[in-house]
Amino acid sequence: MMTNLFSSFDPTTFTILSLNWLSSLIMFMIIPPMFWLIPSRWSMFWTNLLLTLHKEFKPLLKTPSLLGSSLMFISLFSLILFNNFMGMFPYIFTSSSHLSLSLALSLPLWISFMLYGWFNNTNHMLAHLVPQGAPSILLPFLIIIETISNLIRPGALAIRLTANMIAGHLLLTLLGNSGSLLNIFTLNLLLFLQVMFLMLEFAVSMIQSYVFSVLATLYSEEVT
Repeated sequence: MMTNLFSSFDPTTFTILSLNWLSSLIMFMIIPPMFWLIPSRWSMFWTNLLLTLHKEFKPLLKTPSLLGSSLMFISLFSLILFNNFMGMFPYIFTSSSHLSLSLALSLPLWISFMLYGWFNNTNHMLAHLVPQGAPSILLPFLIIIETISNLIRPGALAIRLTANMIAGHLLLTLLGNSGSLLNIFTLNLLLFLQVMFLMLEFAVSMIQSYVFSVLATLYSEEVT
């Protein structure tokens, strides 16, 4: 039972146990089984989408040691995209609207990038803290600023994804709760607005998954 505006983001809203986290696994039922069935239009579309993403990420991974790692970022894009899409359907929990999932994706990536960079390219990591051509008197402040900006990267990735998913769902919930107080004309207008916002949310779901994976790719390139 939904008791307040934020109940839709509570994993125990619709069930006694927090089984709504299982919605993160629904995507495995939707991914086209192209390896054991005859290719369909859906599987061909998904293959073309993955190839397009590979062409997008490949120029960002210029270091020879990172060749082939675009598969990891494509998988990250697919995971976030399906979780965002599943949250748009009624009675399906939006797991990507929680920091517990977003941080679980961004923090291990950031830690692995930092460990790889500091152990294998220490000079490059130290030089990255100081912008080229900066005045000597500003070097201590620039090092502090660069260090802080580097430390907040996993949180910024997670909060960006979570905030965008929460904002759209809250807006749709607010519009839906006001429907019982409206007349027929205003109710039809409200339904039209909700459909428009729903289409916008689908676009936001795709954009945020793409932004998350692209930023993760750029962060990996900076440590090599």
